[in-house]
Amino acid sequence: MKRILPVITILVILATVLPPVDVTTVSAQAQAAPASKPVLDGDVVCLPGAYLQQPADCTPVGPSATLTGMAKVGITVPPQPLPVKRTPLDLASIPFRYVEAKTGSFPTYSTLADAINKNAYRTIPAGHMIYLSYSQRVDNGNGLFYQIQTGEWVSGNDMQQRITPSTYYQGVTVSRTPRTDFGWVLDNKTASVTTPGYNSPKTGKVYGRFDMVTAYAVQSADGVPWVQIGPNEWIEDRLVGRVMPMYAPPDGVKNGRWIEVNLAEQTLSVYDNSQMVFATLMSSGLPPFYTRPGLFQIYKKLDAEQMTGTFEADHSDYYYLENVPWTMYFDAARAIHGTYWHTLFGYLQSHGCVNLAIADAKWVFNWAKNGDYVYVWDPTGKTPTNIPAGSGP
Repeated sequence: MKRILPVITILVILATVLPPVDVTTVSAQAQAAPASKPVLDGDVVCLPGAYLQQPADCTPVGPSATLTGMAKVGITVPPQPLPVKRTPLDLASIPFRYVEAKTGSFPTYSTLADAINKNAYRTIPAGHMIYLSYSQRVDNGNGLFYQIQTGEWVSGNDMQQRITPSTYYQGVTVSRTPRTDFGWVLDNKTASVTTPGYNSPKTGKVYGRFDMVTAYAVQSADGVPWVQIGPNEWIEDRLVGRVMPMYAPPDGVKNGRWIEVNLAEQTLSVYDNSQMVFATLMSSGLPPFYTRPGLFQIYKKLDAEQMTGTFEADHSDYYYLENVPWTMYFDAARAIHGTYWHTLFGYLQSHGCVNLAIADAKWVFNWAKNGDYVYVWDPTGKTPTNIPAGSGP
């Protein structure tokens, strides 16, 4: 039996133990207190705690009602840290160097001497995204030249800038499947509010891009969903990339190993022995180059891959990417791979592939085996499923 005290005595004690919290702002689920009977003179009040079932020997009111409401959405007092840890920094190291080309067409040369004498070997077409991987950079009295992945040479006059893949963002390893959603803030200077809604008072807290938060509940206000990230603290759902833990394998997965790609939240999670072991932000396909929902299997892994192609009739969207690292093909030409040409993780960005930060792609690549499942889904159901097999980075 839980310890009980007369109602007057316990109320005096509680006032010094736990400051009052407005339970109506905790969440939609937390608004209903567990007590089903009114507090009468002479009733006993439960000690402060969360009561997910109605106790028979006390009445959970006041702070207990608040704590119970919070517990219903996973908020504990004191708060429990997420079972996550950032991946090692050395995963972001990469054995390649990159240079971004100008968007116009430019020649390549078979040898450095040919490059100096401008004896062209072939022409790389104009495109909106051209990145070369170089092994040598020669700057002499004849100009600046790069030897690229194919062994050819290009002139530095046709290049824009050298690229260093960003190490600012990396995902997390997970020691056990969390009981609540969690994720990353997507925009800098994201201010939280005390209740869902654009006109709600601000809490005074401001979050930066890639700050991690726990997502306890989702509630609609002003026609859009809002995410509860703490007691009396909410931010708009579109500003958070949420990981939504799966507690059972997707249909068709029999071995407890799968990669989950959440198209609505732009997050990727890895499960081993049916437990989450890794999670991160990603970028999938922009319309109309969607990443196709479904259950697939990794059928080819490559340490590095050259990707090139175009979709528009006028070739205005031509892309040419050398040494795309840690590539895992799972749906025809669609692949999970590292991305050195952008850091817009959490937003739609690709031509159908799943873009990851370099460190995240290497972690998944090291974990994955040919035959492992990739479960691509959209919780909103908005992504079409009848998508052609063609894809790009």
